[in-house]
Amino acid sequence: MNTYKMTLLALLAALGVVGRFAFSFIPNVQPVTAIIIICGLFLGPIAAMTLAVLTAFLTNMILGMGIWTIWQIVAWAIIGLISGIIGKYRRKHSLLLLTIFGVFCGYLYGFVLSLTTFTIAGEFIPYYLAGLPFDTAHAIGNGVFMVFLYPIISYFFKKYAKGRFYLQNTN
Repeated sequence: MNTYKMTLLALLAALGVVGRFAFSFIPNVQPVTAIIIICGLFLGPIAAMTLAVLTAFLTNMILGMGIWTIWQIVAWAIIGLISGIIGKYRRKHSLLLLTIFGVFCGYLYGFVLSLTTFTIAGEFIPYYLAGLPFDTAHAIGNGVFMVFLYPIISYFFKKYAKGRFYLQNTN
């Protein structure tokens, strides 16, 4: 990973931190998942998982650390890994499919975070079902953020990467 990619990751982490803090007044609606998905599509799974770790730690320094931080990192890293694999093997993506994938990732994130109660309290199903409205808010937020952020971030990725490093997705 060269300095251009590291700089880009730092900027994406800053965007994620500011975005998560700016939307913290709306439960479970934040742009971090969409940013990690876009990062995975263009920069690969390692960059997306690195961004997941950075964003989780930096945002939780502001919003509060806890056992959930580990599970946030795990959930976002899984999403980044899947996105990176998709970006590596599929060059062209429609915005509709990416939006649907973002919605799916909202539910995946909620499922992984719900596993924390299973490890602590032993009751998974009631906790997961009670959290579904919040997962739905996260999923809808991901869809909206994908629609707005993907065209903008992909434009800047392509412009910034020209001659500096390889983008795995250049649609």
